[in-house]
Amino acid sequence: MFKIPGHHHISMITKNANQNSRFYRDVLGLRRVKVTVNQDEPSMYHLFYGDKTGSPGTELSFFEIPPVGNTYRGTNAITKIGLLVPSEASLLYWKARFEEFSVEHGEITTYANHPALLFEDSEGLRMALLVSHGAKVAHWQTWEKSEVPAEHQIQGMGAVEITVRRLDKLASTLTDMFDYTEVSRTDDEAIFQSIKGEGFGEIVVKYLDGPSEKPGRGSIHHLAIRVKNDEELIYWEEQVRARGFHSSGIVDRFYFKSLYFRESNGILFEIATDEPGFTVDGDVDTLGEKLDLPPFLEERRAEIENNLIPLED
Repeated sequence: MFKIPGHHHISMITKNANQNSRFYRDVLGLRRVKVTVNQDEPSMYHLFYGDKTGSPGTELSFFEIPPVGNTYRGTNAITKIGLLVPSEASLLYWKARFEEFSVEHGEITTYANHPALLFEDSEGLRMALLVSHGAKVAHWQTWEKSEVPAEHQIQGMGAVEITVRRLDKLASTLTDMFDYTEVSRTDDEAIFQSIKGEGFGEIVVKYLDGPSEKPGRGSIHHLAIRVKNDEELIYWEEQVRARGFHSSGIVDRFYFKSLYFRESNGILFEIATDEPGFTVDGDVDTLGEKLDLPPFLEERRAEIENNLIPLED
């Protein structure tokens, strides 16, 4: 049986790509590693941020939908993203930085058993900086041109929070199908790890009854988990089908291959390959500086570019 090594990426909705880029690149200090489009709807940007190369496990991605409305929070949704930082000193650095840039944030606290600093972007996307104590994604690389000093840079995704009506259903999917380990449980919360003892594949599942979230700007569309290659993806496609979930089948996204399915609460999961990555059509030194299109959309470049608002440098 293959093992899920952690998160691959997580995808959100933004109303304004330029505003989004200013925050994640200039305030959070992430590298904008890929400017492309939603392959199913090429009239909208799809932006990726991460470490130097956009390594699996470091990627935050955003679909730009200019007419999108507000998010109405509720249950059956992915509700918070944890981002790993090296130390408690990093939390102090980030608290001062958030105050400098007027980023909404709380006091230093604890979240999912990690020292933490909770904050939101301007669209209400809820995040938490979590002290990793060295447990970064192994292939994470410093981005030398970041506005954030190397000793405080975000080192990838940590605990991802999912809020559902049926906690046991999601717990069963994570443990029985994907072999996650349940590391703690109360009546209304459970924490799971893809690799026991490691925070970069952690999922916090919270119970909440009530109406489902109505997604909008600042909402989370889906969570992608990692597999190494095509062979592993085929294996997991078989497991998803055997469990009775409807699957998209394997989709070639050029930068990785994926399949999508919704578990019993309606949470959308993607399973994505590590390979080939964002350097398949770009040089490491210039990632994210121009619009990249997969080969099957290249012949539509003029039409696509004409429908997009140019991004600021």
